[in-house]
Parts: sequence; C-alpha cells; structure tokens
Amino acid sequence: MSLLASLQAVAFKEMEITMGLMIESNARFVGREEIAQVPTPIGTASWKPVPHMEVIDAVGDVVNSRGWQILDEQYGLARDGQKLFGVMRINRSSSPEWSRCIGIRNSHDRSLSVGLTAGITVLVCSNNAFGGSMVIKRRHTRQIRVRDLVIDAVDSLEEEFLTLETVAEGLKIDEVGDDEVRASIVKAAEIQAIPSCDILNVWKEFKEPRHEEFAEPTRWSLLNAFTETAKKYSPARADLCYRGLTRLFGLDGKPSFLWKQ
Repeated sequence: MSLLASLQAVAFKEMEITMGLMIESNARFVGREEIAQVPTPIGTASWKPVPHMEVIDAVGDVVNSRGWQILDEQYGLARDGQKLFGVMRINRSSSPEWSRCIGIRNSHDRSLSVGLTAGITVLVCSNNAFGGSMVIKRRHTRQIRVRDLVIDAVDSLEEEFLTLETVAEGLKIDEVGDDEVRASIVKAAEIQAIPSCDILNVWKEFKEPRHEEFAEPTRWSLLNAFTETAKKYSPARADLCYRGLTRLFGLDGKPSFLWKQ
C-alpha cells in the first residue's frame, strides 16, 4: 500500500509517509512509468541485476492469475534508482479491520535481494505489520527466473498471511498491564527494533493513542503504538523495526520474545 485509499498521507521533516510506504527525503515516490525508465546495470558472470519493473510485473501477473485484485500500489526509489521499495494492497483479508498487503523490494547495487513479504495494513491508521522473512530473498544470479520465484513466493505468502492474521486476532484479546508494556518497550529498544529515544514516544502513544480503536490496553494496541511511531522512520530503519516487532510479538507464528505462551 493511492495505496490504502482510506488512509491519510503524513509529512515529516526528514521523510514522507504515504499509505504505509516510508521514503527518506533523499528518495522519492514514483509511478510505474518512472520505474520503467530506470536503467538496469550490466551484470557480471555471477550476478545479473533484475529490472525493477520485471519484479513488479511478475508480482502483478501472479496476483491477478490467482483471481485477486490489486486495490492500490505505492512505490519509492532510493539511491538514484538503485533501490526499489513497494507495497501492494490486495482484496483479500480475514477481517474488516485490515487488508492484506505485499511488500516488495529489489536493488541494482547488490544491497538487497529480490524479496516479497506478507503483511497487513490496519485500515483506521495505515499501520503495517509483517509476518516472517522475505519469502523470495534470492541473490541476483544469472539463473534467476523472477516469475518462477514469484509463483512459489505467492504460494508461500498465503500461509504467511494466515499465520499473521491468526496472531493478530489473538493480540486483540490479550490485555496487557503497564509494567509489561514498559518492559516490552525497553526490550524493543534493546534489540534495536526502535531507537532508545523513542521509548517515551511509544509509551505515550500506548497510553494516549491517536486512534480510539486502540484505547483498550491490549497487546494489539501496544503493537500499533510501535507501528504508529515507526511511521517517521526511513525505509532501512523501518525494515529493522518491523523485523524486530515480528519476533517480539511472534507475528511469524513462533513464540513471542515478550511474554510466555
């Protein structure tokens, strides 16, 4: 995930956030037409960069072949077009509270492998949560066949979606006390899911949420206090945050780091 059409765009001094996609000020939001103009560098004997549009088109084709609809999409380029970040929102969900989204990444500078990941976007606030690790995550070799990888990845995404949504439903009914919240926020800072300077910001967001839907003191509200705070992060910092939250809250279906099962 305009992506997530019911959600607001928020501007920050050093970055922009539009419909769930966070882009640094030295990066920019782009459409498919501009992405198509990004040149793909010449590869080597062992490394073949994948054109950004080839990844996007492959995901779109496979999603459509499943009978799903892409409701919205948003893309951003960084490092003069060397890095691509994207989010697609699709018309499948187990709850009216969120929609499923697919995170996309690619690079032409060997810094990122081609990757997809399953996520959900909370409709009231545009907060994103992602499940397990990127399900393609293949390095750019000459043997890479993007469409074949995407077909396998989308099949894997279905299981990731179900796991993530099941965990989210559980978080919504699990109440949490202030002491546990404080300990959880500090733990998040310890593993660098958030910078230590945001400990108080997450606490304030939990105690006085800007969205009334998170007024109840539940683990779901705590997760959204983190993701609301994460909206100001750069793409790289946000990626680190989301990966940390995935493990802390057990969004990948594995035991949570924050509380006993």
